[in-house]
Parts: sequence; C-alpha cells; structure tokens
Amino acid sequence: MITVTFTELRNHAKKYFDAVDEGETIEVCRHGKPVAVLTPIRERSMERWKRANPLRIEGVELSKAILEERRLSR
Repeated sequence: MITVTFTELRNHAKKYFDAVDEGETIEVCRHGKPVAVLTPIRERSMERWKRANPLRIEGVELSKAILEERRLSR
C-alpha cells in the first residue's frame, strides 16, 4: 500500500491513478491521519454495476400519458 498526502495526490493525481489502475492500493492522509483509500475495482464489482436493472413500474409510461392528455385537451 502506498501512503500519500492529500496535497501530493492532488498535485500528481495521474501518477497515483495509474498506480491504482495497475493494482496498487493508495492510502490518502490529511494532517497525518488517513482519510481515504483508493483501491482498484474488481472485475466482478464492475460487472454487477454494468448489469444494474432499470426501475420498472407497472402501468402506462409517463410520456405516453402526457401525450394522450395533451391530445384529449385539444
């Protein structure tokens, strides 16, 4: 694990994000205390995020209901 200060991360973000992309874990400290940990995303987590199901609600689609209401009010 690499430990860096917040300022160091801010000033050299590309370097540290490249390291995370290569599998490193980075601990970010502010005033000597850890405030965050940057870790690579595991492939399994990424797949779960990509296959999230959209919200489905039974009934008429809102856009169709609005168009129908407009048509009826003419």
